[in-house]
Amino acid sequence: MGLMFEALRLVVGFLFTFTGALKLTDQVSAELYAEGLEEFVKFAEVFPLRKLGVDVEPLVFMTVVGWCELIGGLLLALGPRTLQKISNVVLSVIMMGAIYSLLMLKKPLYMCLPATICLAILLLLLQVWGEERKKQKGE
Repeated sequence: MGLMFEALRLVVGFLFTFTGALKLTDQVSAELYAEGLEEFVKFAEVFPLRKLGVDVEPLVFMTVVGWCELIGGLLLALGPRTLQKISNVVLSVIMMGAIYSLLMLKKPLYMCLPATICLAILLLLLQVWGEERKKQKGE
């Protein structure tokens, strides 16, 4: 894979690692942690499985997403290719959930930009890996 895509993978991986850490502890930033918890209270209200009777506790929801982002980000940045691909899919689902939640809460579209850009980069990486695999099979 090209150097540019490797650098992009590293940057996005560490970005997710950092955002995951922000969701797990108030030691990084108490203000951002409190703001995140307020948002997850709202996200829990529009949780897609709620229609099926599945209610989520906002703090548990934020903690699960935080751990997924932290571990997924580390694996995306530093893991072997197979784990990079798996973490990419998990992080993509999280970004889709974030976009869904923001749209259901009728937030302005610009609020969806960070998650949309991250999702686009993750999908681009999956595409590049797929092309890379086709080239390897063709050789």
